This record gives sequence, structure tokens and C-alpha cells, in this order.
Amino acid sequence: MIRVTETISIDEGELEESFVRASGPGGQNVNKLATAVQLRFDVERSPSLSEDVRARLKRLAGRRLTRDGVLVITAQRFRTQERNRSDALARLVQLIRDAAVPPKPRKATRPPRAAKKRRLESKRKRGVIKALRHARAEAD
Repeated sequence: MIRVTETISIDEGELEESFVRASGPGGQNVNKLATAVQLRFDVERSPSLSEDVRARLKRLAGRRLTRDGVLVITAQRFRTQERNRSDALARLVQLIRDAAVPPKPRKATRPPRAAKKRRLESKRKRGVIKALRHARAEAD
């Protein structure tokens, strides 16, 4: 079991890893070895996540989420499989931790009176400038 938060733990059986060749610099090593890892986690069917965490995780995942609801994290920062595996797992855990925290509700605020006054004054000045342009065009 992978401990994400106090209340969320993920079974390692829910994760699927596949190794692919990494892109970028690395010489012959990059052409011979499959050091990059693709970590797949089925967000849609995971029994470890509550509905609200699942919804927030889908929103946070963005383009990393497939149509089937599978989160795909590709890690190729390091030259070894093991470090890329731990990097991908750490990124997944952080993403779930971020999704586990509900967003703070927005507190409605009103603009101060001085800000309203400044805005209206700048609109008035702009209107005067445009009116002068119009008056000048008629005089020509």
C-alpha cells in the first residue's frame, strides 16, 4: 500500500508501469535502454478515492487523463529506470494530495468607494478626449 494522506492509500496493484525509450540527449544509452517510465493509474475505477477527490483529480490531471479515465504520468528526467519510477510515483502522490484538499470557497468582496471613484473619473477623462476628437473633426 502506498500512503498518500491520512485517509487515502493506494494499492500497488492499481498502478501499471511500462518502460519506454526516453527522448532527448544521452548518446547511445538513450537508443539502447528503456529508462523512461509510463505510470498508469485508473482514476475512474479506483476504490481508494472518494467521489469529490476523484472529480478534483480529473480536473487537475488535464491532458494527462485519457478518455477512459486513466491518468498517465511519464517520467524521463533521470538516466535510470529506478529513479524515473520513484519520480513518477512521487508526482502521482503529489497530484492526489493536491486533489485531496478541497478548495477554499471564494469570499465575495466589493470594490472600495475610492476605486469606484477612480474608475469613473478615468472613464470621464477618456470620454472628454474622445469628444474633443469629434469636435475637432467637425471643425475641419
